[in-house]
Amino acid sequence: MTTALPTKVQPGADENEQACGGPLLLLIGSGLLWLVLGSALALLNLIQIYTPAFLADCAWFTYGRLQAMQETALLYGWAGNAGLAVALWVLSRLGGAPLRGTNYIVAGGLFWNLGVTLALVGIAAGDAAGHAAFQLPRYVQPLLLFSFAAIAVPGVLAWTGRRNASTYAGQWYAVAALFLFPWFFSVASVMLTFAPVRGTLQAVIATWYAQNLFSLWLAPVALAAVYYLLPKLTGRVIPNYDFAVYGFWSLLFFGCWLGGRHLIGAPVPAWVSTMAIANAWVVLFHHIIVFFNVRDLFRSGSGTVMRFLAVGTGAYLLSAVVDTAFSARALAVVTQFTYFQQAQGQLALGAVALILTGSIYYMTPRLAGGVWPSVGLIRGHFLAFAIGFVLLVASLAVAGWIQGSALNDPAVSFAQISERTKVWLQLATAAQAMLLAAHAVFALHFAKFIVGQMAKCCAARPLLAAEVTVS
Repeated sequence: MTTALPTKVQPGADENEQACGGPLLLLIGSGLLWLVLGSALALLNLIQIYTPAFLADCAWFTYGRLQAMQETALLYGWAGNAGLAVALWVLSRLGGAPLRGTNYIVAGGLFWNLGVTLALVGIAAGDAAGHAAFQLPRYVQPLLLFSFAAIAVPGVLAWTGRRNASTYAGQWYAVAALFLFPWFFSVASVMLTFAPVRGTLQAVIATWYAQNLFSLWLAPVALAAVYYLLPKLTGRVIPNYDFAVYGFWSLLFFGCWLGGRHLIGAPVPAWVSTMAIANAWVVLFHHIIVFFNVRDLFRSGSGTVMRFLAVGTGAYLLSAVVDTAFSARALAVVTQFTYFQQAQGQLALGAVALILTGSIYYMTPRLAGGVWPSVGLIRGHFLAFAIGFVLLVASLAVAGWIQGSALNDPAVSFAQISERTKVWLQLATAAQAMLLAAHAVFALHFAKFIVGQMAKCCAARPLLAAEVTVS
């Protein structure tokens, strides 16, 4: 039987979840605010691509700074907050006990969001680090590192103090994400900012970090949610579960070496990109195992949460195939350094966003002890999100292919390239506007839910006090 969204509060089984509900809901709410802001910045950024005069007189919102602000808000604001909330929740549920040290989550979450805010202000003022996915000003990096460590403490305690002797795939991925992020973040911070390496090695470290941010942080968090929620939603045991451990270790060992495929044709040693291409084929083994483990997502069950997970997981698997295929030098000659790479990034990050969104829809009623106000809004959000996501990726991919093919033709001028890609970029802008509207509805729906639950709690307290007085 398929479980879509809870229709009534389920006491008892949810007591552990509600005990840590406040701190996790704080992370989720913060993430949704950054999601809306990041989507708005992304919309402005897309408009500037084919309308250079748009906001050109405002130094804080030039194209380069908008791009960095958008990236930071979505990666560290939205995915950082939501990913941490989902990882901690999965560890709590599978550990069989409520989270301990939740004050660390509150304190760490406040400082994490303060760091992201300072990062956006610093980037707008011209203090960006200048590396893709790592635009954070140097004075923000230590704050984010220590904030992450504070938020991760309850997750580590949930892992070490778990009541069940056996462990599950959801726990492996969640714990790996919590432990690995401080490692590669601190390495990048030292080697790119505080004691920067020289020459082309900076490009190698920057692409290594950007790849790790996805392969060793965002993807594991998303997979932790999928591996936990799939049996809950389908009521079935995960097929071929014994192979999940091989998929886990293959991602950890080989997934971090894929960044060099973005340096094909760059002034770096040829073996860097060659090793990345070889590892891209090896990591497909991980995705094959994930497919056979979660194929029930695509052939059984319905419900809104299942749809979010199914589309998100399908996009995750598709992104691996696309990345591997277009890492071949024959195709990279056309797609390298074009809008097509943006499409690849949107496909991967959108997959994670869909899975996190589905997880939030499932876990929020259990954390808050209530039900979502409107199932119709949730279905509308999914429809707008899915259409906007597909349209954005497809339009950027077509624009990138046209751009790459024209760049390889010396007879085509840059003005002609801009004219040929303009209609596709306008289509991408429309898709981004749809995504912004969908995310705004999501955030408002979440706010309405939380405010309603708080009102119920406030109304219940006088009644409880009156009962105590009478008795």
